[in-house]
Amino acid sequence: MAVQSGTPVVTEAPVVTQVAPASTLAPRPDYTAAGSHARTGPIGGGQLVRRLIILGFGLIQLVIALRLILVLIDARTANTLVSAVMNVSQVFVAPFNGILSTDALASSGSTIDVAAIVALIGWTILEAVILWAVGIFRREPA
Repeated sequence: MAVQSGTPVVTEAPVVTQVAPASTLAPRPDYTAAGSHARTGPIGGGQLVRRLIILGFGLIQLVIALRLILVLIDARTANTLVSAVMNVSQVFVAPFNGILSTDALASSGSTIDVAAIVALIGWTILEAVILWAVGIFRREPA
């Protein structure tokens, strides 16, 4: 602070900001996984087919899982929703009926639908085989 003719005058010193040299700055992290390629455009045809297969089989597995739960809790088949799930799931369980010597195990009011469990496993294996077959024709980027 300087004093001129009885009035104090405040002088400010210039603010100096030091910037670290570029060589000492940390490099930007790379968030992509090793070997992965970033996609910026629309998905390719092969990837779309894979997603549609997974969606289709996922819906089949969901219906069969709902059937398992409804049979296990001994839901009333007179109910419209329960009968709809049972009828739709029967289409997917029917090919697996009779694979084992028993299709259901009952105990004190609850029933385990063994055919539905076998169907769930069967559809999951079929999904894996189809996804593997589709994966054979996938091109890897150079």
